[in-house]
Amino acid sequence: MPPGDSPWLHEEIASRMIERLAFIRLQPASWWHWEAVRGGMAAHKALRDRYDQAQTWVSTQSALNPQSLLGLLNPPWWQARRWLGSPVHAGHPAEGQVQMVWANMALHTQAHPQDLLAQWHRALAVDGFLMFSCFGPDTLGELRELYRSRGWGEPSHAFTDMHDWGDMLVETGFAEPVMDMERLTLTYETPERLLAELRGLGRNLHRHRFQGLRGRQWHLELLRSLHSLARPDQQGRLALTFEVVYGHAIKPAPKARLQAQTALSVHDMRQMLRSSDPPGRKV
Repeated sequence: MPPGDSPWLHEEIASRMIERLAFIRLQPASWWHWEAVRGGMAAHKALRDRYDQAQTWVSTQSALNPQSLLGLLNPPWWQARRWLGSPVHAGHPAEGQVQMVWANMALHTQAHPQDLLAQWHRALAVDGFLMFSCFGPDTLGELRELYRSRGWGEPSHAFTDMHDWGDMLVETGFAEPVMDMERLTLTYETPERLLAELRGLGRNLHRHRFQGLRGRQWHLELLRSLHSLARPDQQGRLALTFEVVYGHAIKPAPKARLQAQTALSVHDMRQMLRSSDPPGRKV
């Protein structure tokens, strides 16, 4: 998939995440869209419409340079007048700078997801919140069973359970994690269409995946085998299950650990003082 395209499924999941924002009262003055293109360009526009006065940070791990990234996400010049009050910056915000981190369908692609959670935690201001989604462990169950029956190994790396994500959020320093999940069934007319969809959703990161190039005969056998995923209740279309995990958590004020000697950074000390000061006083 070209670097400027957003997978259809990512856009659909992002739209469901946006619906969850109705339950959040905080209106961020600055927010960070992690993997903005892969996460959904239509969703990015909807979020900028929603927070039209907020500063926006966008980032990507793709080969896009900052100018190309902004070119994809910014409206054309004849529509740009409405965005004058909503600056967009390419790159990573400074520590404690944003009130929302938005990360759609990104965590399951990371080899060390807790490092990424920590990065998001540092970027958030106190009382800021994280919104994310990712695949859960029931994703591609039908395809996994097919591969095992043929002795082909695993078609994808394992995906993390939502309860484990909640534990990782707390370990990283987030508070009040709220986890939710749903299962989606997608159907396809042909094996070729199914494989094209999967290629657009990401790579197989399993450490024991097949390391070489498959031959033409294997590919033909795969296409034939995929017909076994046809379901009568779906009018004979090939069906795959996707488990989607949604997560929300806030960044609380830092707390000092009671030890014989306790060291605090100046940044953490200021955040603690701000959280305990009466309204109107500045530190």
